[in-house]
Amino acid sequence: MNPISTPSTDPRAALAQRSPFFYGWAVVLAAGSTMFVRNAAATLTIAVFVFPMSEDLGWSRTVIVGAAAAAGVVSMFVSPLAGWILQRYGARVLMASSVFILGAVILSLRWTTSPISFYLLFGVGRLMFQAPLQIGASTAAAQWFVRMRGRSSSILGVSHSLGMGLFPLFAQLFMNASDGDWRMAWFWMGISVWIIALPLTLLVFVNKPEDVGLRPDGDKTTTDVTGEIQTQTAADQEEQWTLKEAMHTPAMWTLALVGGLVFFIHTGVNIHQAAFLRDNGISPSIAASALTVMAGGTAVGSILWGNLLDRLPVKIVYGMTAGWLGGMSLLFLLVDSPAMAFTVAALFGIGLGGLLVVPPAAAAPYFGRNTLGATRGATEPFVSGGQAIGALGAGLIFDYTGSYEGTFPTFTVAAILAILLLFATRRPTKPVVE
Repeated sequence: MNPISTPSTDPRAALAQRSPFFYGWAVVLAAGSTMFVRNAAATLTIAVFVFPMSEDLGWSRTVIVGAAAAAGVVSMFVSPLAGWILQRYGARVLMASSVFILGAVILSLRWTTSPISFYLLFGVGRLMFQAPLQIGASTAAAQWFVRMRGRSSSILGVSHSLGMGLFPLFAQLFMNASDGDWRMAWFWMGISVWIIALPLTLLVFVNKPEDVGLRPDGDKTTTDVTGEIQTQTAADQEEQWTLKEAMHTPAMWTLALVGGLVFFIHTGVNIHQAAFLRDNGISPSIAASALTVMAGGTAVGSILWGNLLDRLPVKIVYGMTAGWLGGMSLLFLLVDSPAMAFTVAALFGIGLGGLLVVPPAAAAPYFGRNTLGATRGATEPFVSGGQAIGALGAGLIFDYTGSYEGTFPTFTVAAILAILLLFATRRPTKPVVE
């Protein structure tokens, strides 16, 4: 059993001990706030700024959206660094600093005057979106919960879904309140990031339950009169690996490849969905509304897959998520009406909810929670690579064939490959130290 110590100098220790509910839920709330505000740098948010910035600055739309794509490539190299910072300094330091940087660069976009400054500022914000905030939040949930890891992760998924739907609205409202001034909209978005998430990460967030004298899930380990453990908690039963040990196992890299495949589907569908619907006779307003419906499906899916994760082995739930995404991808080929567009968007969104919950927690049952941040950092480049290939690959298929129809069977094939890899994944046996 890991020793538990209650730091006397940390006021959050007394708060955690006296809380009428398990303090882990307060930590998840704080982590959820960062998942919410990360959408200040989301692609759906920048979409609101494309037209006014293009008109005012004379930039092409490609130049504006290219900032997100460029940051996605850079994040492949930043993710391992985020994992290292998390492992060395804890999720609280990583997340608080990331929230501060995100708010600072977003509000600084008020003064951008050139594509270079825009790429630097929004690119840094996008990096916070891609790596540190996501890795930090999911690792925190996995540290505080083992039996209820899926349920806690689903809260993060719902938080992200809410931000995905609301931050584009915030942007437009701030713009309207400033007589259409996109610069002031960026400024107040940055301030909002600080107000919503910075106090919670600084004042409430705790890296792991042992730091405040608690155990994951609020469990208590019972002992007999001799001090011997009578019953082990779920956390006690979870085997802990070092990053070096995990990197020598096929399971870690299999999970990394699966992550790349499912996010290949995710981005390939998401970034081209509106254009595909337009090509099939769906009006621009309906196509845009379908994205909002998809965000609602994502929130529902986060809850659904999170609950399944607490009841079934992780690779089973992961395989179900991949299969759902692959199957729903094919349904896009049947879209011929607004009703069908909304239906398919909602169903695909449910699958996306699984991606917010399952992949971030997938490594924990295999390698434990102690080095989860480091393993996430090491494998996250596969996710970024899958996203880049999905976006580019779907575009290339359209350019060569004049249609997106060939893309959706490709996504289904990717889902089948992911399921086969998961089926072949075996729980590794930790090396025996002689």
